[in-house]
Amino acid sequence: MIQLTNRQARQFLLLKHGLLGDYRFEEKQGILDFARQVGCIQYDPIDVCGKNAELVLQSRIKGFTKDMLAEVLYEDRSLVDYPDKNLAIIPVEDWPYFERYREAARQHAERYPEMVALAEQVRTHIQHHGAISSDDLKLEGDFAWRSAIHWSSGNNSSRSVLEQMYSTGELIIHRKKGTRKYYDIATQYIQPDLLNAPEPLEDELEHHKWRVLRRIGAVGLLWNRASDAWLNIWGLKAAQRNEVFRELLLEKRIAAVAVEQMKDLLYCLVEDLPLIETVLTNPEPGWRCELIAPLDNLMWDRKLINQLFAFDYTWEIYTPAVKRKFGYYVLPLLYGDHFIGRAEIIAERKTSTLLVKNIWYEHDVKQTVELRTALNQCLQKFALFHGCETIVME
Repeated sequence: MIQLTNRQARQFLLLKHGLLGDYRFEEKQGILDFARQVGCIQYDPIDVCGKNAELVLQSRIKGFTKDMLAEVLYEDRSLVDYPDKNLAIIPVEDWPYFERYREAARQHAERYPEMVALAEQVRTHIQHHGAISSDDLKLEGDFAWRSAIHWSSGNNSSRSVLEQMYSTGELIIHRKKGTRKYYDIATQYIQPDLLNAPEPLEDELEHHKWRVLRRIGAVGLLWNRASDAWLNIWGLKAAQRNEVFRELLLEKRIAAVAVEQMKDLLYCLVEDLPLIETVLTNPEPGWRCELIAPLDNLMWDRKLINQLFAFDYTWEIYTPAVKRKFGYYVLPLLYGDHFIGRAEIIAERKTSTLLVKNIWYEHDVKQTVELRTALNQCLQKFALFHGCETIVME
């Protein structure tokens, strides 16, 4: 068993994520490398100061621009939009591993016989006009639909049939314009050997092992207990999770990590052990200041973050305004191997202004010259990411 101090565990996590020391990931190849490391990047359409996936990448990828992500997704097709941990972006080579979800969606379609004719209208429209959004095709129908594999639902027939065909893998997202999704036939964009591949891991235990390994790799360190990090892994209850961890330990695919003053053991991927050795031999990596996405992979288990970093973060976007402690869309603020606070920032694109509405520092943070310099560099980089020419501090 590996023994780490609290600080060593924090540094390992941050080094794995490319958030401590020099940037590990650069430009378009860095996007792909990071996506393959974490398995999926959670997607959320809300854009106050960047969409979640863009925020995840801007904190890690040297030279990142929003256009780069769009290119990797919709030109190179190296990544693809598909539900994993909720709505997500995944490497296209992982497409076959979600066949059981697409098959569940196909079976789910039997509940909606109205969709047969509507789906044929969609195919015909795309054949003649190309990629479409739900605004491009007004379909008649009166039924309430709910996705079998993610949160989408509603009474809009056009949107429902497009989402259903997307769930089964017949359609993929061709591009996004703001929050609007445009769909096209998947066969035009995903290679047949991937698109038509059978389920690689038919045995449920083997599938669970693959998913758990992927989630541990996505966060860096995880414990064997209930966690938001396991969201949308079907059938992974406590008993199944215990069996998965037992087998992965026996197969030496994960390693147990004991962290000082923590009751629960944590687990990392065996291939990450050299990174732990790096932490043990280089205890003073360079510090950076970064704004972290609300749904960042690092933040998937906020109870774990609270124990390791003594940072209690809640995404208050769905909290009634009168009950919020901070703000509507607030980003954790990382400096070195500590979360030093949180910031509410709005990108006002019409005026090319980055509005820093508020920064709430943790109670024990000393605003040194070094911290202020690093924060200023962080905000300058964030303004450049948004194409903002001016930074205004309220």
